[in-house]
Parts: sequence; C-alpha cells; structure tokens
Amino acid sequence: MSYILGISAFYHDSAAALLKGGELVAAAQEERFSRKKQDSRFPGNAILACLKQAGISMGELDRVAYYEKPSLKFMRLLSTYLSFAPRGFRTFVTDMPRWLTDKLYVGSELKRQLRALGGTPESRMPEVSFFEHHQSHAASAFFASPFQRAAVLCVDGVGEWATTSVWRGSGASLEPLWQLDFPHSIGLLYSSFTYFCGFKVDSGEYKLMGLAPYGRPIYRDKILEHLLDLKPDGTFRLDMKYFDFATGLTMISPRFEELFGGPPRAPESKITQRECDLAASIQVVTEEVVMALARTVHAETGEPYLCLSGGVAYNCVANGRLLREGPFKEIWVQPAAGDAGGAVGAAYAAWHLEMKNPRKATVGDRMHGAYLGSSYSQEDVKEFLDSVGASYRKLEGEALTSEVAALLARDNVVGWFQGRMEFGPRALGARSILGNPCSAETQSVMNLKIKQRESFRPFAPAVLAEKASQWFNLAGKSPYMSIVAPVLDRHRRAAPEGEDGLSGLDKLKVVRSSIPAVTHVDCSARIQTVHRESNPRFYELIEAFERITGCPVLVNTSFNVRGEPIVESPRDAYACFMRTEMDFLVLGDFLLDKSLQPEWRDPRGQVEFELD
Repeated sequence: MSYILGISAFYHDSAAALLKGGELVAAAQEERFSRKKQDSRFPGNAILACLKQAGISMGELDRVAYYEKPSLKFMRLLSTYLSFAPRGFRTFVTDMPRWLTDKLYVGSELKRQLRALGGTPESRMPEVSFFEHHQSHAASAFFASPFQRAAVLCVDGVGEWATTSVWRGSGASLEPLWQLDFPHSIGLLYSSFTYFCGFKVDSGEYKLMGLAPYGRPIYRDKILEHLLDLKPDGTFRLDMKYFDFATGLTMISPRFEELFGGPPRAPESKITQRECDLAASIQVVTEEVVMALARTVHAETGEPYLCLSGGVAYNCVANGRLLREGPFKEIWVQPAAGDAGGAVGAAYAAWHLEMKNPRKATVGDRMHGAYLGSSYSQEDVKEFLDSVGASYRKLEGEALTSEVAALLARDNVVGWFQGRMEFGPRALGARSILGNPCSAETQSVMNLKIKQRESFRPFAPAVLAEKASQWFNLAGKSPYMSIVAPVLDRHRRAAPEGEDGLSGLDKLKVVRSSIPAVTHVDCSARIQTVHRESNPRFYELIEAFERITGCPVLVNTSFNVRGEPIVESPRDAYACFMRTEMDFLVLGDFLLDKSLQPEWRDPRGQVEFELD
C-alpha cells in the first residue's frame, strides 16, 4: 500500500494530510496540538497524529508532498521589492536574510525535521515533491470533490504569483486555464478592509463578513471607482497607490485613509456605523467579483459543476449567492479552503498528477465529513476525568442524546466532544459548543460568556439534512457550513415597530425568526446540513431535540474561546469548559455538570479557575 504525506507549513496555517492508496485517511492542523492559533511552524504533531491514525512509521511513507514552490515565491518577492523600490527597501533588508538562510531551502529543512521526528535514517527518507500554491488549492478542491468533471476556481490572497486561477478537472487530470497575478488580489483587497475596520488580517475576515449585514453598501461605487477596476468578465486590477501590502509595510496607504474619511479603527475600540457600512460595501463588491468570475468560467469551460478553494472560498455569503443565482448546476467548496487544505491538495497532486494514478469513482466527496483528525477512546476519556477528580455520569446511546437534548431545550449551553476531530476551521459536531436556536438570548450569552468575543458574531444552525429545505432557502447540501441561505418566510417574525430607526449594531437584539440565535440581521443563516451517515451521534442528538421542541436545528459553534484554536483533547475541552460559563460538557459517553465540578487548577499553570 502506498502512503503519501502532504504538508503545508512555514507561512500560515501548518497542517499535514495522509493518503493511503489514494484515499484520504487523516488530516490535522498543527495549531490544535501546539495550542498556538494559526501555528505556521513545521507540523510535527499533526504529522505524528496522521501516522498514528494509519498505524505506520515515517519510514513507510512513499512520498512527501509540499504545497508550494519556494523558489517561485522568492522570485515574486524579489521582483516585487525591485518594482516598488525604494519603498520596499526596509522590508527587503528584513526578509532577504531569512529567505537566503532557510525559506529558500524548504526541501532540506523538511527532510531534516522529518528525520528528527521519525528517527529515520536518510537512506529511508521518502522523496519530497513540490507543487505550486494554487495547484495545491485546485487539487484539494477537485480531487476531494464528488465530481468526475468540473471547473475549478481558486481565489485567495496570493500564492507564489497567482491570486486567482481557473482550472478544468477531468478524472485524474487537472488542467490550468488562466490566472491573475499579484498584486491584483481580491483576497488582499478584502484583508485591507479587515485591517481598516480594526480586525486582524488572516483571521478577522470572518468578523468583517459577520459585520456586513449591519451596514449599507454606501461605499460600493467608491471602491469600484478608485480601488478596483473590475471588468465584465470578472478580471480586475487594483490601483496600488491606495495599498502598501506589496512592500510589506502595512496593508493600506495614507490615500486609502483619505478616501474613507480617516484612520483605521483601533482594535477593540467601539464599532461604529462607518465600519458596518465599509463591511457591507466590500462584501457586495466581493460577491460581484465572484459572480462575474463564475459566469466567465462557466462560459469558457461549459462544465456544469464548479469546485472552489482558496481563502475567498470561505466567504459563505458569496457562495450562497453563487449557488442560488449562478450558472452552475452544483458547487462544492473544499472545507479546508485555506492554506491548511494545501496539505491535502499537495498529497492528491502527487498521487494523481505526478504518479499518474487513476481516480476511483465514489459516492459523495472524499473528505469523510472532514472528520479526519485525532480521536480518543472512552477509556482515554475516563482516565483523564479521574485524574482531575471530575464529577461525571456515563450514559450511552439514546439515554445520552435524550438527556442532552433536554438540557439544550432548557437553554443550557453544552460542550460536545465526540469521535475524530474536524479538519479545517469549522466545528461540525465533533468539537462543538451547542445551544438552543429558539432562544433570543442564546447568541449574546454564547458570544460574551462562552466564546468571549464580539456580540455581533453570528452562529450557525446545524440542521437535519432532510429538514433543511423546510427551514431555509437551500437547494442541496451544505455539510461543511460553507453556504449562507435565507430563512424561509414561514419561520420569520414581522419586523417590530421602530426598527427602521435603528442603525448598526442596535439591530442585534431584534428577533427576526423562530430560530433567532442563528438568524442574521438580514434573515439569513450559515447552514450546516447534518447527515446520519457521516455523524450519526450528532444527527441523533438533533433528532432528540426535535422530538422535544419541534425544531430540527441546533446552534453549533467551535469548541474554543476567542484567540485559541479548537480543542483537540479531553484535557483541552475540560479546561475550556471550566473557564467559561458553559453549563454541561459531553466527552464521549460522559456527561459533566459544571455545578458539580471541583475547583479547577490548570496543570499548565497559566490560569486558575474557580466556580462562581
């Protein structure tokens, strides 16, 4: 049996993925183990977790595949510094020594780290193959998709040169058609607004998308007139005098600030109507670009299906419009669309494109519900709970799901830790925090007391797949929480008198549907369809909740607090449970009541938590 290890590392979100005979059997992000959010270091822990899942050693790998070509990225950086000289000189002086001593020699560094990790002699180390950044994105989208033929659209910040690329996938082949190059990037344009609105680049884009419904797109025309020259076919160019990201100094130039009436919002300061309107405006522009690109790709390829990857593919509002209004019969979004998913794409590229192995036909996609990470046995969980003196009850099967459903129906917030950890940024019912969507208080309680984040951040509804069309205007599946769709009119509530006079975040507390905790201010929701075949226990829990409440929906958000990665282990989950106002925790078959737990002292010595 042939084993291929895919790796993404050293730039953003490091990860590892493992193919066994061409089938994806494991994938994990380094941040989950290191507990450093978006950890970019060599993914040693993730690699070991993948090998453990397959029951193999480092010496049994046939090939290692890396998701970028460092030499091409180096040439792009060098060319950019020269083009923008002397403005980029300071960054040039800072970056070049690092490139000339380590980043340019990623292959040697990978082999060194892998040898050290596995204690494997050099003679038994596998060959390392390199694939371009967007090639890895495209491979992760197409080869993991359910389609045998499809067009592929990749849109992100930047890889080596490409910021937008179009491909045609057929069987085991993946043909590049055309691309747009740096510095003209919709991903970096969106990140520039993320920065200007006071959020962190490369992680705050979710916040900007969540803020958009509270604003009006009053700056749309200004963006299209000054910042972005958008052609009817979806291709575009940025006016670089408004930006500084090409030189690495900051995202925007003083002209950007002048255009939008002042300096960026200070992080953590009050969000004003200006930020809401800016978010709404760049969101509308992004949707227009995606729609125009999709129409062009469809016209040029004639393919009825579209696969999406790259960071912009996380824009689930744009995805929802594309599904409802676009020319494609069906779209499929890689659930790990960012750099972490590049590990999956590199492994698939090695297997199909380099080693010329055929592609097997399957029912559904090849991501296995994204449940590709580590898992813990009931014995592991019990051993941990006993080691910290936790109070728990063991319940199995229907007894567990029925009791937890009743707790949720009484507006309790429940941590839910089951089976294999998800790969990608979304919690999909394995490492989740759950709540009652029918309560108008759930969103603010979970945001402020559990997640410890901004009150406006929306939550997703996890809905039984067969019932989704009875609650949302959604045609098809959304198992990876990648589509935003409207709540059906029958579940909406009439707007209260005086709502027209509200602006910005004042609209937050208005109840808009019978599931207010997951209904955005524009009466939409970011949907996860839950399927019995991929996550039977989570499906059964929602079924039990429906029997009590008549509602086949739960609030589902990731099991973490602001600034931390999603929990990986029972210890991580218990620590998060004890330092927040979560009411109950389910670890496998074990149910824990917060009120019965002993005083908790984190063994890592960072924080001490006590019950109120």
